Amino acid sequence: MQVSRRNADSNKEFIQGLERGFAIIQVFGADARELTITDVAERTSLPRAVARRYLFTLRDLGYVVQRAQLFALTPRILDLGFTYLSTIDVADVAQPFMEEIASTLHESCSAAVLDGQDIVYVARVQAKRIMSINLVVGSRLPAHATSMGKVLLAHLTPEELDAFLAAASLRALTPRTVTRAAALRKVLDGVRQRGWAFSDQESEMGVRTVAAPLYNHSNQITAALNISAHAARFSMRDMERRCLPLVLEGARRISQALGARLPETAVRRTTARRRAARPTARTTGAARA
Repeated sequence: MQVSRRNADSNKEFIQGLERGFAIIQVFGADARELTITDVAERTSLPRAVARRYLFTLRDLGYVVQRAQLFALTPRILDLGFTYLSTIDVADVAQPFMEEIASTLHESCSAAVLDGQDIVYVARVQAKRIMSINLVVGSRLPAHATSMGKVLLAHLTPEELDAFLAAASLRALTPRTVTRAAALRKVLDGVRQRGWAFSDQESEMGVRTVAAPLYNHSNQITAALNISAHAARFSMRDMERRCLPLVLEGARRISQALGARLPETAVRRTTARRRAARPTARTTGAARA
């Protein structure tokens, strides 16, 4: 990358020194992992003495390491990208993937984060139906009664989960809601093991959902994705067979777009394991996940 004076000449606010610094960083690549001062000067069209000063400054800041006459970037350079990734809004990234899922299934798709004892909806693509579940961005639901809430609770630290259970009322929203701490812990253990959660009419009668975790650039679970459907249209077997694969795949793609570096198994379990964990009509409220 050659440094040009065009921007500096046309804009009094332009800092040419910053441009030069970025130009030097950008000349390193897969075909040039280590460069001498002369190499950098030639690739940037900077005088050798100028390239030298910038390289030494980057070295002192920790972005470049020097080995004899060679210079190379350090992992600290990744901080520049992670700073950007940390500012990405999950809702903005997830929206196109959610629209695709909702369009395929003709059911509503949502994303939510954990806030205290509740989940808060941060993105939602509503199914195009005359009658639909009345949830919008900003809506709150008790975490223990929802599939997205269970995904997020399942990945809290033991100390965080203890604090949640100590403060949460675990009130019954329907006759199917899990309301005992011991039973909820067992449910969350199952969610953690298989990597996804479901709610069979636990937050509202007639509503079934399946959810999967969303990972950020630090491979931390900070949000969850779900599909919701009316029980009259989808049995739990339908939810697993038709909805779950799309939710898992959507969660994987959104996580990658957020900068996560995960093996596929982080958000997708084998078919055999999903079958082993399949809910049935005889599943009791204490065992629902």
